[in-house]
Amino acid sequence: MKYVTLGRTGLEVSVAGLGCGGHSRLGLATGKDEHHAARIVTAALDLGINFIDTARAYGTERAVGAAIKGRRDQVIVSSKASPGWGDELLSAAGLRESLEKSLVRLGTDCIDVFHLHGVTAAQYPHCVAELVPELKRQRDAGKIRFLGITERFVSDTSHEMLAAALPDDHFDVVMVGHNLLNPSARKRVFPLTMRHNVGTLIMFAVRRALTHSDAARAVLEQLIEAGQVAAADTDAQAPLAFLVDHPEVASLIEAAYRFCRHEAGAHVVLTGTGSVAHLEENVAAILAPPLPPDLTNRLGQIFGRVDSVSGN
Repeated sequence: MKYVTLGRTGLEVSVAGLGCGGHSRLGLATGKDEHHAARIVTAALDLGINFIDTARAYGTERAVGAAIKGRRDQVIVSSKASPGWGDELLSAAGLRESLEKSLVRLGTDCIDVFHLHGVTAAQYPHCVAELVPELKRQRDAGKIRFLGITERFVSDTSHEMLAAALPDDHFDVVMVGHNLLNPSARKRVFPLTMRHNVGTLIMFAVRRALTHSDAARAVLEQLIEAGQVAAADTDAQAPLAFLVDHPEVASLIEAAYRFCRHEAGAHVVLTGTGSVAHLEENVAAILAPPLPPDLTNRLGQIFGRVDSVSGN
């Protein structure tokens, strides 16, 4: 495993982080039990992963807590609370209650990075006025160490919320969507995180459009229609075939992880799974060298203007 410093937190974190949400939720989403989920976390720790990201909404905090029992000093734990649902916004008291429940489920007295989860641009002013002061009170009380915020990339594909939040400098860590189909964080997020020395967690490195050819074609059609991709620059039937045809690339998933891992400003690339074998494959991809320059140049030519899709 390789390790980097997570911005101004000073935490030494593995470049591969275990994401406990997503489509798999450590296998819980496909009918596996918490014992199976805990075994995935244990396997990640044994591979050298020391950054574990979960959330109240994922339903995986208990599994993480079971896996890290007796190994808490080896692990950097990240969890989250949503700032609201629909028109109902979370109060400071509600945030405090959510944090306390997360602490119990995780079996710890302190969470290393605690995020406001999936914040939209419309919710952000409420977060600053009501929730950030409470997060700082909980930090001062020793319940959390660092403040984080995650964007809702599936709907905020152009990073509107983070573009507003990062100059305010309330947060030590951000979670940002970034992948080879939508590299807009390169211009809109990473320059700000590097300027403020904010740690970054990369989500959406691999999504459906990068694992299903029909979804890739549908996304490409959408991007061509929107004028963000030139039809002449790519093959409509196999838009990403040039990546896997390259002799230095083993698979599209490997290419996707390598693309994110070596992005300037990226610290931890999150990977989620319900299988130990799949976890091992993903970690190997994250640890692989950068993509060859001819591939990164071509990706930039095709997708460099894209900011309207998440790949989900």
